[in-house]
Amino acid sequence: MEKKLRKYIFPNMLAMVGTSCYILADTLFISMAAGADGITALNLTLPVYGLIFAIGSMIGIGSATRYTLSKTLGQTDADEYFSNSAIFAVMAGMFFAVLGVFCPDKVLKLMGADEQILAVGLSYIRIVLCFSPFFMLNYTFTAFVRNDNAPRRAMAATLISGIFNIIFDYILMFPLNLGMTGAALATGISPVVSMMICLTHYLSAKNTIVFVKKLPSFHKLLSSCKLGVVAFVGEISNGITTMVFNFLLLNLGGNTAVAAYGVIANAALVGTALFNGVAQGLQPLASSVHGRQDREAEKKIYRYSLRTGLIIAVCLVVIALTFTDRLVGIFNQENSAALAEYAQKGMRLYFPGFLLAAANIVRAGFLSAVGKGLQSSVIALSRGVFSIVVFACVLSALWGMTGVWLAFPVSELFTLLLSMFIMITEIGRLKKK
Repeated sequence: MEKKLRKYIFPNMLAMVGTSCYILADTLFISMAAGADGITALNLTLPVYGLIFAIGSMIGIGSATRYTLSKTLGQTDADEYFSNSAIFAVMAGMFFAVLGVFCPDKVLKLMGADEQILAVGLSYIRIVLCFSPFFMLNYTFTAFVRNDNAPRRAMAATLISGIFNIIFDYILMFPLNLGMTGAALATGISPVVSMMICLTHYLSAKNTIVFVKKLPSFHKLLSSCKLGVVAFVGEISNGITTMVFNFLLLNLGGNTAVAAYGVIANAALVGTALFNGVAQGLQPLASSVHGRQDREAEKKIYRYSLRTGLIIAVCLVVIALTFTDRLVGIFNQENSAALAEYAQKGMRLYFPGFLLAAANIVRAGFLSAVGKGLQSSVIALSRGVFSIVVFACVLSALWGMTGVWLAFPVSELFTLLLSMFIMITEIGRLKKK
């Protein structure tokens, strides 16, 4: 069982890290090209990224999960979930593309940008919004490839598109001197590269996914999204946290504080990507054994996935606390003393929260994979939306910037206690049966 599980988890982890690494590359190159203002503009755009990615993942991953469960149960309409997911992903993406064409400045101002930051980041957010349909559709392409017993192909698609993004980030920003516009173009084209690689599976003899020519079904969309809430929150949580932190930090320390958080948030993306990789990687196998009602196999999948997540968390925290100064220095190209002070203190307080986040993300992902959408949604919404916002506001009012940094670990602790209660309640319910 562990060998089969590794086949799904580790390729998916690498794929998720590939996604986060190109955002790190964006941050590094933007810090070189536009300094602290560029990082601030990027950080104000991250919540927009978060919303786009969250909706795309909820539709794509939720539909792929529902497809696997339906196929295992022998339901005749299982094949309709792929086309349904693709159509709704494009429709959702078009809404953001319209914003990119007509009012990107209003979107960036809504995120907290002043005139100085707007001048730097307008072209970036316009292009990101216009490429939204591709970002969203890419989740459907990769999720269904992974669930069609081709996790390595899905991993390759994401990794190669990430490498493309990094290389073209540099080419477009520096040799071609396109600055922030070049960074956005490289990022926008990368999901197209990913989908082209996925097409090699869809056109192969091993493919079992079919595009059904049928009007899209809102019922199937809602049914899928119930199982995609964890994926949604996994993506949106970074955006919500970033947006709330941005507004709090703008009041406490101005643009420099936001730039400091930009360093922390982008470094934290790697950690969150690894845990989401474990949570999403366990899904196809957990859904399959759940459909066969193999409870012992379910327990093994959960224990192995949780252990993997905790090992990763310990490694991340050790690295972050040991090399804090160096990690911050990589993105502090202007050698700003204020940015360094804010970011170093923030990283030391923020990153220990990953020891708790690992358990929460894996637990929520497992519950979603076995069809317990309500329980997984409660955990995901607590850590990604409600508790983080409440604790950020309360602790910042008590302790200022220190309270902002502590909000993440405290909210993860609260959610861990909540998730333990949910699991104990679920075990008790099963024993009564």
